[in-house]
Amino acid sequence: MPQFHAVVPTPRASRNMTRLCKHFAHKAEVQADAAHAQIAFAFGDCRMHAEADHLLIDCQAEAGEAQKRLCFVIADHLERFSGEEALQVIWQDGPLPIAGDAQP
Repeated sequence: MPQFHAVVPTPRASRNMTRLCKHFAHKAEVQADAAHAQIAFAFGDCRMHAEADHLLIDCQAEAGEAQKRLCFVIADHLERFSGEEALQVIWQDGPLPIAGDAQP
């Protein structure tokens, strides 16, 4: 199953992640605290980690429509919920690099 990730620069990573989790809680299984989150959608899984200056997003879904849907759902909602920050999610193939290697 393909993995893909994004590193989204934001000083409000925890807030943005929490908003996503609260929104998706009625549609998917969500486990979250202030720094970590996991969302299990019917079409794929998403894990997030809030750092001081960026949000790390690591996802996995079946290739094709499920992958496209997961990318769209996460990016679209994060961009809408970020308000004036106007965040953009740029997906990259593969698993999220080790935390120390991830650069915003």
